[in-house]
Order: sequence, then C-alpha cells, then structure tokens
Amino acid sequence: MLIEREISGLNDLFFVEHEGQAYQYLVESLEKPLLKRVMELTGGNQLKASRILGINRNTLRTKLKHHGIR
Repeated sequence: MLIEREISGLNDLFFVEHEGQAYQYLVESLEKPLLKRVMELTGGNQLKASRILGINRNTLRTKLKHHGIR
C-alpha cells in the first residue's frame, strides 16, 4: 500500500524533529488532501462525502472548517 510504504520510508530524523507531534503531523498531512479529493469527487456534497468516508456529516463539517475547505 502506498501510504504504508511512505511511512516505512520515514527516517529517524523525522521522529526526532516531530517528537510528541508525529501522529498529529501525519494525520493532518493526510486528512486535508483526502477531504479535498472527496469533496471534489462529490461535487461538494457533504452527505455523499461523509458516506464515502464513513464519518458523520457533522464530523466532516468540523474537519472541513478546521482545514479551511469550502
């Protein structure tokens, strides 16, 4: 899997530089482009996007707002 390969390729310096924040950094790095792509795919339909992602529509709205995605 592509993401698994990328994470395996992270060097020790990444974890040193992001100590205590590595998880949040990686989640944020993946979440925003994922949300943008699903919103493009659904033509901005939040209900469809939330169904595709398997999350509550209100959760999706919160995440979109957090990332500044309209």
